[in-house]
Amino acid sequence: MSGHSRWAGIKHKKGLADAKRGKLFTKIIREISIAAKIGGGQPDSNPRLRKAMEDAREANMPADNMKKAIQRGTGELPGVNYEEMLYEGYGPSGVAVMVEVTTDNKNRTAGEIRRIFSSHGGNLGETGSVGWVFSSKGLIMVEKSKAKEDALMDLVLEAGAEDLLTEDPDVFEITTPPADFEKVKKALDANHIPTVSAEVTMVPKTTVKLAGGPASQMLALMNALEEHDDVKNVYANFDIPKDIIENAIK
Repeated sequence: MSGHSRWAGIKHKKGLADAKRGKLFTKIIREISIAAKIGGGQPDSNPRLRKAMEDAREANMPADNMKKAIQRGTGELPGVNYEEMLYEGYGPSGVAVMVEVTTDNKNRTAGEIRRIFSSHGGNLGETGSVGWVFSSKGLIMVEKSKAKEDALMDLVLEAGAEDLLTEDPDVFEITTPPADFEKVKKALDANHIPTVSAEVTMVPKTTVKLAGGPASQMLALMNALEEHDDVKNVYANFDIPKDIIENAIK
């Protein structure tokens, strides 16, 4: 798990730095609108919307942008009708890949995602072809310099976490059931413990170790997918050393 979560943490930091370019804002606005459409416009009763708004604040999105995105989702303002789609496939060396998208034209998006896979040594699979590799989990990363292991372990387990992993040299990886994610995150916030990233995500049950050419090709695929405007999240079960990941993220 540590290889892909390491990628997620580094990408998270890069995403905040890229907010000024507008790409992150666009993806967050789509998520806010969809969350409001599905669960209503009140964040107190809509956990998905609440999380999207937290991401927006972290990226310094103006409050008016959030308000309009909610209103488009609830139908108070006109807006584009987005659909959510999930694509499953394989990267180099058989790495399992899942791609979540929000799109207003699923035929266009499907063709573009297929081309990205094929041009980076991968291919799209059938529905269900790799879903079994992943489990839905809350995943929270805390820098090791920000907390003591024993105290952090006691805190998060009491709040409902499943485990605290320590094998990564830089961060603690806290996993939770999706239903307990917010409770664990709030416990960390209440104790003033900052997080590198915190999200409900798809965690791989097994990983594929990559290095050299296959690692570079896999990370190029990840970058190409995540740069696509319609892509919300990409999950993969690779395990690649940190220095290779950092070199791949510009």
